[in-house]
Amino acid sequence: MGNWFQQSIVATGRLPLFCYFVMLIAAFIATRINVRLIRAKIGWFRNVNVGEMHIHHVVFGVVLMLVGGVTLIVSPGSQIGTAVAASVFGVGSALVLDEFALILHLHDVYWEEEGRTSVDAVFIAVAVTGLLLIGLRPLTWDYGTPVNPAALIVANLALAVVTLLKGKIWTGMAGLFVPPMLLVGAIRLARPGSPWAHWFFARRSPRKMARAIHREERWRRPVIRAKIAFQEFLSGRHDLPSTRRGRRHT
Repeated sequence: MGNWFQQSIVATGRLPLFCYFVMLIAAFIATRINVRLIRAKIGWFRNVNVGEMHIHHVVFGVVLMLVGGVTLIVSPGSQIGTAVAASVFGVGSALVLDEFALILHLHDVYWEEEGRTSVDAVFIAVAVTGLLLIGLRPLTWDYGTPVNPAALIVANLALAVVTLLKGKIWTGMAGLFVPPMLLVGAIRLARPGSPWAHWFFARRSPRKMARAIHREERWRRPVIRAKIAFQEFLSGRHDLPSTRRGRRHT
């Protein structure tokens, strides 16, 4: 194990990325344990308040990301020093992403259904960092054809955009590292709630929309239920009634 870590992580210059990856996961788990204990009103675990103002942990995350990011910029190049700064950045990233839904909605939806977006954001960050850690690089897949690398990157990026517009978020993110997945995602039918379905199916092709809804109910919903069950096991139940429905921004 020691030899593998030395050869695969340290010798390849991936120690800072490894530290970021580990601290991102550890800080997210620690944060979720803390907020679940706060919600259950167990022991001395309480929210941080200044007077009547509740200080969300995204604030501490932003501060840590600034400290870690600036340190990475001005670091003299020592891998150990960079690894420490990356660890700080990883903790800050976890705190910020854990309240991603708050940033997205500009409203505290932490324990509401919309709050699951934060958990999705953390899962995506962990998955992307893990793929980078094992040596994969986005949009660089060579299909074995004599095509200009820049053209391949543009083509892969275009496929990624189409895949994401079709509502296939995980396929699109994973496909950035394994672009053949983007070919499948871009060709297959869009999800019924996606922008692509809204633009091209809703009025122009009711039959395609019906097929998309049928596939969603038959194949996608069981997977989503399993994902939500795992998320709730890890991060707690997002069971408060939504306060977003019916709200309008001015």
